[in-house]
Amino acid sequence: MKSTVVYIGARALSLVLPLSLCASLAAHAEDEAPLPKLGPNATPVTEATDYLRSAPAPDFWAFAPYVKPQFTTSACGVASVTAAVNGLAGLPANAEDTVMTQPDLLEAVGDAHWSEISAEGGDGVMFNDLVTYAAAALSVAGLEDYGVTSFKPEDATEATLETIRNWLSLNEESSSDTLLVYFNQGVVTGDWDGPHVSLIGAYDAAKDEVLILEVDQEWYIPYWTPTAVLLEAMLKPTSDEHGVLEGQTGGFVRLAPAG
Repeated sequence: MKSTVVYIGARALSLVLPLSLCASLAAHAEDEAPLPKLGPNATPVTEATDYLRSAPAPDFWAFAPYVKPQFTTSACGVASVTAAVNGLAGLPANAEDTVMTQPDLLEAVGDAHWSEISAEGGDGVMFNDLVTYAAAALSVAGLEDYGVTSFKPEDATEATLETIRNWLSLNEESSSDTLLVYFNQGVVTGDWDGPHVSLIGAYDAAKDEVLILEVDQEWYIPYWTPTAVLLEAMLKPTSDEHGVLEGQTGGFVRLAPAG
């Protein structure tokens, strides 16, 4: 038996396969054309910069500098929450103060379950847990005057889509708040079928498009997607291949000044 790496979409899996099957898979892979990095529902920010050049885009400028690659393949939730609280708190004033990292945040919150599901090979975060951990992060980051609210869409009606637009428009007004989005990444990128968390970077109301500040930076950079596609991605349930996350759907988690 021989170990090989098989690519499904853009994801690599290490499998132990017979040599004959390895050869067959390799030949099949050579015959297939490579998949594009992004599908038709995502446009990399490098190819669509007009909005950021012409609009204030306060969230992009406040939070993009703090969006770092998730430190494990299961840590999209902690990566997004870390970027959110760092952006809200701003750059530390003193030279001896560091910018909080993802492991720093996990240690400060001190929740064993969050650390476990964010470790390499961990299950990943559920939507309700993301709400809980975002609130805990605000506390340890010294943002006690902030609170957490969430919106979990249940359908793809025009009324729900309008609610999504209202949340995005409110978020676009200033950098005093931030939105995390829990969504099925593959609906947007055209790649794998799985749950994911990232930050909202901007909302172009004229084009009805949302900029995702992607933490999955091994594979992507920030990209724009239509609002209707993002709603579809929030509504698509997680498949059974993701174990305890099966059936999870997404939504928005907003961190904002309380009251």
